Amino acid sequence: MKKTVLLLILIALFFIPVSVDARTTTDTAAVETTWVDKVVGWYDENMNYWSITALMTIESSFIPFPSEVVVPPAAALSVQEGSKLNFFLVIVFATIGALLGAIINYVLALWLGRPIIYKFADSRIGRLCLLSSEKIKKAEDYFNDHGKTSTFIGRLVPGIRQLISIPAGLARMPFHIFLIYTALGAGLWNIILAIIGYIVGDNMELITYYAHEIGYIILGLLGVAFVYLIARKVYRKKR
Repeated sequence: MKKTVLLLILIALFFIPVSVDARTTTDTAAVETTWVDKVVGWYDENMNYWSITALMTIESSFIPFPSEVVVPPAAALSVQEGSKLNFFLVIVFATIGALLGAIINYVLALWLGRPIIYKFADSRIGRLCLLSSEKIKKAEDYFNDHGKTSTFIGRLVPGIRQLISIPAGLARMPFHIFLIYTALGAGLWNIILAIIGYIVGDNMELITYYAHEIGYIILGLLGVAFVYLIARKVYRKKR
């Protein structure tokens, strides 16, 4: 009972500014779009290291918010003359925010356990967060298939990135290892977004397109590197 109450309090803290009606899937999508648009409008007028950290914390938690509208615009602004933002600090604070959000998911999963997490995912509020037991199961299967490194690799995979911390918590992955892999994965993803922002500015269509494409390219390169290392290790053993 206490765990359920805590979960509801955490959700309420995130959603206090938002009035929603989730009676239909269409209504939910419309509410989320309106909410995101309002936050993006606020962010455009209050772009600083603290707002970057806060929004990336939300993006990395179970609340649906795209990182593509946070890092690239900040990176684009940072290289403009007279900007108060620094390109590299944008990446640092975005990564701190992503790490904080991942920790929230990890701790909730660790403390609440699988039954409550799955029940919440299929609840009305869970659906509002675009969650479902199927999505949680997909993230958990990905974690089970790829092991601890999935918390690094998963940060580059659309649809897995925000949820991969949940199965890590459910599996009671050692916290220090979780932090290291998550920081590396989130840092790499934010570097990608910052570079895209530097190149294309704040054009959201190009940002979304290139973010997904480059993410998959990097995953492919990591896969090739992994196969090469394994092959070299096997070759040395045979010698």
